[in-house]
Amino acid sequence: MSKTIVQDALNHLVGDLRATHGENLASVVLYGSAAAGDHIELRSDYNLLIALHRITPEDLRLAQAPMREWQRLGHPLPVYFTVEELSDAADVFPIEFYQMENARIVLYGDDPFAFVKLSDVNLRHQAEYELRSKLIQLRRLYIPASVSLEKLCDLMSDSLASFAALFRAVLILHGREAPVAKPDCVRATVQLLKLDHEPFDRIFEFRASGNLPATEKEANEIFGAYMDQVERVIEVVDEMDNRT
Repeated sequence: MSKTIVQDALNHLVGDLRATHGENLASVVLYGSAAAGDHIELRSDYNLLIALHRITPEDLRLAQAPMREWQRLGHPLPVYFTVEELSDAADVFPIEFYQMENARIVLYGDDPFAFVKLSDVNLRHQAEYELRSKLIQLRRLYIPASVSLEKLCDLMSDSLASFAALFRAVLILHGREAPVAKPDCVRATVQLLKLDHEPFDRIFEFRASGNLPATEKEANEIFGAYMDQVERVIEVVDEMDNRT
């Protein structure tokens, strides 16, 4: 899908949202890989946050019409917050809010993160929880994918995108600036924690270019090295609990 088509769809959606919600609409924000310039066609989503002054079932019901065309184009439903909730929930979703703060484009209204105060108090706990949860899921999905080169490469590519977002939290916890682009974020984490960069580089290579490993055996070897490095990251975050 071309950038022109997506931009036209975004403009149309914002117009529909303004007509639907009126003065209740505070902000429409594009966040994540598309806002960071790290978007990969057919793999990355266009993620939207919509902030309203109030949210009732009627407000959400009215949103169905503007979302119909957006979903038809294959995009996920936006997340809805009230302006007040964005401040109140900053301690519950520190990873997500850091991501939105660092990679966002305000399509309409005021910047909802201009006055949101983010704290690192719960960042370590959420980072470890999310990392461990995704590692467990990675192991589960590897079982059926391990006998297919294409499926295994898809699993590594998709999962690394998720881990890269969590690596940003690891960098923040160490007082480092977290790059917006996923490859830069992974490389910064690799350098900080002295990890083996090769499996990450190889995954980003076939994620971007489609240049897959030559054999199923090679793909499984890359996966093994990749999982080892993810486990090392989790160990580092776990050990930080003793210092907090």
